[in-house]
Amino acid sequence: MFDKFSLKEALTGYKRDFVEKIWPKEKYKWDAVKRFQESWDINSSDFSQMLAEAFSRTENLLASVNHFPARMIVKFAEINSEEVRSMFIGLFDERDDIYERIDNFKMKSDMLLERYGNGAGHHYQDENAISTYLWLRYPDKYYVYKFNDVKVLSDKLKSDYKFKKGSYSDNIRNFISFYDEIRKELLNDDELINLLKERIADDCYADEKLHILTIDVASYISRYFDLHTSEFVDEKWWPLDYSPNLTVDDWKEFLIDPIIFTKSSLEIMTRIKDYGGKATCEQLSVKYGRTTDFYENGSSALAKRVANMTECPVFTVNDDNVIWWPILYVGKPVGEGLYLWKLRDELSKALDEVDLSHIRLYAESDGDENENHYWWLNANPKVWRFSNINIGEKESYTLFNDNGNKRRVFKNFLNAKKGDMIIGYESYPIKQVVAIGKVTDEQDGEKICFEKVEDLSYPIDYAVLKDCPELGDMEYFTNQQGSLFKLSKKEYDFIIGLISEKNKILNSIDINKKYTKKEFLEEVYVSEAKYDRLVSVLKRKKNIILQGAPGVGKTFAAKRLCYSIMGEKDDSRIEFVQFHQNYSYEDFVMGYKPVKEGFELRHGVFYRFCKKASKNPDKDYFFIIDEINRGNMSKIFGELLMLIENGYRGKSVKLAYNGVNFCVPERLCIIGMMNTADRSLAMIDYALRRRFSFFDMEPGFDSEGFLKYQESFDNDTFDRLISEIKNLNKEITNDKYLGKGFCIGHSYFCGAEECTDEWMREIVDYDILPMIDEYWFDDNDKRLYWDNTLRGVFQ
Repeated sequence: MFDKFSLKEALTGYKRDFVEKIWPKEKYKWDAVKRFQESWDINSSDFSQMLAEAFSRTENLLASVNHFPARMIVKFAEINSEEVRSMFIGLFDERDDIYERIDNFKMKSDMLLERYGNGAGHHYQDENAISTYLWLRYPDKYYVYKFNDVKVLSDKLKSDYKFKKGSYSDNIRNFISFYDEIRKELLNDDELINLLKERIADDCYADEKLHILTIDVASYISRYFDLHTSEFVDEKWWPLDYSPNLTVDDWKEFLIDPIIFTKSSLEIMTRIKDYGGKATCEQLSVKYGRTTDFYENGSSALAKRVANMTECPVFTVNDDNVIWWPILYVGKPVGEGLYLWKLRDELSKALDEVDLSHIRLYAESDGDENENHYWWLNANPKVWRFSNINIGEKESYTLFNDNGNKRRVFKNFLNAKKGDMIIGYESYPIKQVVAIGKVTDEQDGEKICFEKVEDLSYPIDYAVLKDCPELGDMEYFTNQQGSLFKLSKKEYDFIIGLISEKNKILNSIDINKKYTKKEFLEEVYVSEAKYDRLVSVLKRKKNIILQGAPGVGKTFAAKRLCYSIMGEKDDSRIEFVQFHQNYSYEDFVMGYKPVKEGFELRHGVFYRFCKKASKNPDKDYFFIIDEINRGNMSKIFGELLMLIENGYRGKSVKLAYNGVNFCVPERLCIIGMMNTADRSLAMIDYALRRRFSFFDMEPGFDSEGFLKYQESFDNDTFDRLISEIKNLNKEITNDKYLGKGFCIGHSYFCGAEECTDEWMREIVDYDILPMIDEYWFDDNDKRLYWDNTLRGVFQ
């Protein structure tokens, strides 16, 4: 039940405004249903294209500045049309309960996001979007559900229906009943029905049962109609139906409270005020400096502090998703991804009445116009690394990224000029200052030119700088989203002091050969915990086998594991061999080899290496054996199978060929490598298994190192490809005839200087797909699916 008098009062205003204000703006709803009804074909051979066409007139019903369910579900359909097709079949199956269908659609959307989201944080398939799909399909039965709209409508019409956050199923059912009651009243309003019929054209859905009209009337009342004045409120600023209920005096009190309004918060407020009381984040960034994220994130953080201190009402969408900035502003979209904010009247008046002259409003230069400035350049190694530029050699850094977007902070790039000094910083693979540079030319709006003045033999870690109170107000530390940041003369001099101190102490140390755990973790994509276990097992057992799927970096990791334990890159203490079916004891230990005069006893590679290691008992030595399971261990090692055991290290036995005592040094470790996906190999020799520990090397796509490497490319195609490879590995792991030992390793995708489509296609065509053909040689459908999926990444 609801107050029908209030509805009639609102309908009076609706009919008055219908022709000139409402219909021109809202006609698209009737158009959207018409287009959907004409386009929908659940059995379409090109389901994703059909879906996109069906949604083509929905406009803001399924898309807004920060909410785009139609785009996401179409994208999922492009990736897996059959799965999305089945979701809509289930949603439109009227035999099941409505909320069960909605909930099932959401659950499957979660699965799609996990598999195909490519890092996206949300699939946007909420009750609002899914109810819209239902309404488009059955426009004479369903309505579009929006929690805030229906809640406000219920309050304005004094309804008995209750809508509570989190009560999803009850809210949906109450909403349908509530709208059905409203629709019954509209069906009795001949004047309103005639107004609609006069404007329904061929491109509009007929809406004979008035479901679309009910949606529009409900939206009008909840958003635009003021029952107190019976006036239509033009939708210029949003949200109209929310207020934090804070007075001018409240805001004046908050403005002088340093806990609520920090220095950066005051900067944001005064800059918006100075700009005229309304501005986009980009406008503020261009005029005053700082990144757009500084203004966006800073505003949200300020609003949260206000809410926490005052417990004022907050604005939510989709029942429980809080949007914080409406505490401070009203806003409206002004372009793709752009939102114009306007200070709330009470806050704006408070800013007029409080003296904030101590806040610096403009991004003035630090001194005279001709005085040199100082900059912090946050550079991606794949774009530019100081270490790749010779001293005095000119290099450039573009002001726009590969997507054509301005680099952050764009205003700083425009202000940089010839002679300015640069602190060269790398955020990947290690956060550290690596060099000092200088701007060589006046920037031309396309790139900034510079040269390296000094290469640091010992970089300065981020943690060292961040802990210095002298750098607490540094622009980079305030918000790390961007490329070029301002430094004050004081900040620059302080950093130079740290550089001089560190490098003066360490200049005499030769660190070119230094190699520790830190360097290992930068190059090998495993976790620190796994590295620690690996070292512990190797030191305990002395013999270890790195086993894993193709491309997990077994060979690459083995040598660097040796370096990390030695603490330096010393190849003289590492020996490398590869076993094969014809490898023998004579090759490995010793044996007679033919010479001109007959035969000669010659020492094998392992014998010679053991003798070399025995001369330096205080140092670690490593013998690496690739494809260790391809050789006949008993045949190759002979009596040494006993001596390589940890308990027999340093103990001697007489060798069969020369009768000389021989031992395996205690600090000599053996590292074997084994490909677990090689079907041609027999079961592992028990003698081998008993004397070696086996350590699994797994694809490192989710390791911190690989994620940083992936991020450095900033390539959407590469991201999609890696996402699909990870999905492929899940299927391989779950295959009872394969398992994790047959997964695709990360090494196939490493080592490229540039991430091009050609390079990625070659990996897919000549490395990955041939393996898939071998794995599923008897399952053509599965091979075809993955062939289409991986090749489809490039479409």
